[in-house]
Amino acid sequence: MQVSKIFVLPALLLVTMQGVAYGQPKAVDPFEQNQKLGRGVNIIGYDPLWRNRDQARFQAKYFRLLKEAGFNSVRINLHPFRHMDTTNGWTIRQNWLDTMDWAMREAQQQGLIVVLDMHEFGAMGENPEGNKEKFLAFWKQLAAHCQNAPSTTLFEVLNEPNKKLTPALWNDYLKSALEIIRKSNPTRTVICGPAFWNGIGHLHELEIPETDRNIIVTVHYYSPMPFTHQGAAWTDHKDKLGVEWLGTEDDKKALNKDFDLAAKWAKEHNRPIYLGEFGAYDKAAMESRARYTSAVARAAEVRGWSWAYWQFDNDFILYNVGKDSWVEPIRDALVPR
Repeated sequence: MQVSKIFVLPALLLVTMQGVAYGQPKAVDPFEQNQKLGRGVNIIGYDPLWRNRDQARFQAKYFRLLKEAGFNSVRINLHPFRHMDTTNGWTIRQNWLDTMDWAMREAQQQGLIVVLDMHEFGAMGENPEGNKEKFLAFWKQLAAHCQNAPSTTLFEVLNEPNKKLTPALWNDYLKSALEIIRKSNPTRTVICGPAFWNGIGHLHELEIPETDRNIIVTVHYYSPMPFTHQGAAWTDHKDKLGVEWLGTEDDKKALNKDFDLAAKWAKEHNRPIYLGEFGAYDKAAMESRARYTSAVARAAEVRGWSWAYWQFDNDFILYNVGKDSWVEPIRDALVPR
């Protein structure tokens, strides 16, 4: 196996072979890891690069720009199901792994922590039992593939369990996935969250093995939906435009009430919290989008949470690829200048 390059990441000397980093990861306290996650951005979930790298919207330079802008991490949204071989034990195709390895390598060379987010929430929510074998086969392969990746690589078991993947069923699937992951990654930091779209109001239904302490719990936040999803074609709010978020006392009270509920749960269970998604769709007025984005990010930070904005270059847009420029009001709301 040919060695392609050597580079240094925090606390580790890594040797990359065919695009995969090798070197025993060091266990990191999950609260410390959560602080390192800091301010993040969701990336490349719906990018054509997964089909053809020549068609990529996201370019290597964007990792550097994210770091220079003050971000600490990226949440890489993975949709592997269509890239798994139905006739060969659900084997993940090598070109898909190569693309993932490229993104991991480029991010970590810029000092960004990587969250590998299993983002097949649609298929798992619609047909959990029919997709269970594929889901667990994915984690068996990905965990083995990344078992010697640095501690700056985190696994997120599943984005937004929903619909037929009920809280009880999700707890069962989560336990099975964790058992698979821990066989090859006993020291890896793993992220998981509650059913019902990682909703804060369902944290009390989440069951995590008490003895597994190297876990960060994730929640998502898009409240109030009539504001954050106005004009979004896939929602009931597609025809409702002009909704503002003014940051009134009532607005802030509702936000703090929701976040205090999560903070209370986190304290009771001694688990760190990662706000894995939040934002406002780009059909909302820019002033309201920026005001809301800033309020949510600061509310998370004051409670010691890490966060990842949804998302880099689509829908809730942070970076305009066509103009090759930041959407500055959103960037500055996330990371104040």
